[in-house]
Amino acid sequence: MKKTLIFWLLAALYFPNPAHAQEKAPIIGLSATYETSQNCVPNTYIISVRKAGGIPVILPVTDDPAIIARMVESIDGLILTGGEDVDPLRWYGEEPIPGMGGMVPVRDFFDIHLARAAVERGIPLLGICRGEQVLNVAFGGTLYQDIPSQVRSVNLVKHRQNAPREYGTHTITVNRGTTLYGILKEVLEDGDTYRVNSFHHQSVKDVAPGFVVSATAPDGIVEGIEMKGNPNVIGVQFHPEGPVSEGDDALLPLFLQLVKASR
Repeated sequence: MKKTLIFWLLAALYFPNPAHAQEKAPIIGLSATYETSQNCVPNTYIISVRKAGGIPVILPVTDDPAIIARMVESIDGLILTGGEDVDPLRWYGEEPIPGMGGMVPVRDFFDIHLARAAVERGIPLLGICRGEQVLNVAFGGTLYQDIPSQVRSVNLVKHRQNAPREYGTHTITVNRGTTLYGILKEVLEDGDTYRVNSFHHQSVKDVAPGFVVSATAPDGIVEGIEMKGNPNVIGVQFHPEGPVSEGDDALLPLFLQLVKASR
């Protein structure tokens, strides 16, 4: 009874027209950031989910596995959002280097266990920026702790841009035959490239077993991963919610695909 009431209250909020409410839009959980002891999610994610036809619900950080499991039972789809660095020693056995940024241990625990629980339950999942990194680490992969000090390339790209969040500053190449390529093929330039925004200094290094690379930057940095045999588990290093929330819908298909799969 309580769950039914909550659903219809949310439906009334996001779909005032009763005909729309009957569509039963899927509930998309958004993993919260946990800075200064506040659970929050940037509005860019919320706007993007709503534009795609989903009902965004913020999932507050917890280190209680039972609560995490109940959260996953209550949602239809999941977005792992951006944020802090992942603790390398605890989660993939590497000592931290000087270029490491700030960590929030409780959020690492939350996001990693949330990702595992969602995949185990068959919940469609989209990881964005840190979310892609968490997805990789959760299933046995590793990260570059600090790209500028660990990656050597003649084509090294600036991955922490000084530009508006909705503005693309470098290109990615999307690998043909991947789920990501199928989602974005209508907007790709020259057949397989696209210009994206970039706000990170960590990235996927060793890809988790059972995952494949779906996109890369010109310097080889991984910009997309996806689970083999499961087209509903995708991670991207860039921030599609930035331009989508500002009216540029070229990357909206990422959210449309998540919502469609979550129905």
